[in-house]
Amino acid sequence: MKTAILITYDEEEIINEATALCDSAGYQVVHIIKQRFLKRPKFGISEEIIEGLEEIAKKIRPDVIVYDEILKPSQNYNLASKLHRNILDREALILEIFQSRTSSAESKLQVKLAQMRYEMSRAKEKVRLAKQGEQPGFMGIGKFEVDVYYNDIKHRMETVKSKLEKAGKQRQLHRQSRKRVGLKTISLAGYTSAGKSTLFNKLTGEERPKGKELFTTLTTSIRRITINQKVFLISDTVGFISKLPAYIIEAFKSTLEELLYSDIIIIVIDISDPRFDLKKKFKSCKKTLNEIGVDPDKVIFALNKADLIQQKKILEKAEYLGLNEGKRWVSVSAKTGQNTKQLKELIKNILESLQKPKVIKKTVKGELEKIYGN
Repeated sequence: MKTAILITYDEEEIINEATALCDSAGYQVVHIIKQRFLKRPKFGISEEIIEGLEEIAKKIRPDVIVYDEILKPSQNYNLASKLHRNILDREALILEIFQSRTSSAESKLQVKLAQMRYEMSRAKEKVRLAKQGEQPGFMGIGKFEVDVYYNDIKHRMETVKSKLEKAGKQRQLHRQSRKRVGLKTISLAGYTSAGKSTLFNKLTGEERPKGKELFTTLTTSIRRITINQKVFLISDTVGFISKLPAYIIEAFKSTLEELLYSDIIIIVIDISDPRFDLKKKFKSCKKTLNEIGVDPDKVIFALNKADLIQQKKILEKAEYLGLNEGKRWVSVSAKTGQNTKQLKELIKNILESLQKPKVIKKTVKGELEKIYGN
């Protein structure tokens, strides 16, 4: 396994997630530098810390230095020049994980598009720096060839986009055919590693890849399940994560848009998480769903890993997340199958409530106008 020095925030939950990201990308963290602030102008961290890090990097000789924040191209360049190591910021690390997880042709295209958007956003800054003479050529490219490089990315992005549009049209045809035969669809969503794939397997009898690593699912799978002798389709989607950039969400639009057209969305939450983690992940999920444009009336919650926590604690945490209004959650264990029947019952009840025609309240004034005119 390749080695990494990790620079991250001095908070246990953030350190744990950053370490898990490194592990998922195939990097063993051999040293951690914890900081309260990671957004200084030149290097992201103070020059004093950089000096110490320079000595540590010489001794440890890691393959990469992972910076658990989004770096500007100039900051990345400054760090790499000073430390003589490849620097991966949070976005680049997530993209490496995505690349290693792709299996279908569509997900490979989506990752490729996200990678090019990442490079494109940095190419603009690199062009600016090169033209100002602040930075010499980059990646072995001369100062006057930078524009050619930038235009090449644009051209390749258009090619990938057109291929993804074709895949999107194919998805649309599948949705239309499902609608014609009256099949209702259910989508599983949630923070990465909350247990979506395990719950998917338990509900469908499938054996999709699952594990402790982040982002084990990048390719949407759709299978049949039966609820009260009715057939439904259920899909598993890519996991969310905090600070997931908008361009990555946009790149996976054709996959994530399945959530828009689903009749029910089940947000899977790891209810065994500590309160700080729980709140952060819950907010991240809601933010992503809001950005996609999902109707909140279609959303229900599966509080997973209920086998690891007392029922009293589950009730307290549900209250803490503000879920007790509307009875739209069930505590489940995807591992043992606990309460999966209750989850199916909740799906049925919510679908029935959504199908009921909305009652329009008529005012006395409206009734009078109807009888006598305006």
